[in-house]
Amino acid sequence: MSTLAAARRQLVQHGPALALAALLAASGALHLVKPGVFRPLIPRRLGDPDPWVVGSGVAELACAGALAVPGTRRAGGIASAALLVGVFPGNVTMAVRSRPDARSWAGRPAVAWGRLPLQVPLIAWALSVARRAA
Repeated sequence: MSTLAAARRQLVQHGPALALAALLAASGALHLVKPGVFRPLIPRRLGDPDPWVVGSGVAELACAGALAVPGTRRAGGIASAALLVGVFPGNVTMAVRSRPDARSWAGRPAVAWGRLPLQVPLIAWALSVARRAA
């Protein structure tokens, strides 16, 4: 097998999982570096948003790590799908609270409402990674 063919096979085998891992790692890091962007996503009835923001950021980083390693990829895909389902109420909260004059880009209606349907393909992607790893 040529080097190019081997590289292509590796990309097909690992690319989707590594791309999802990169997306979750970036989002998880952003939660920890810029928590203010995510505070408005936390429903008020859950109390102080900071532990939720940090916790979800750490969970995203953990999922990213699990997706990056072939031996934990199946569990990482399932955990990622569960996490994406779990944060959906926060995305709904953000959309309901969105305002055209919001300081944060994430708080503007077009972005906040536009995020909601994106959860479905993200969840499907995570489940696909889990299935392919099995």
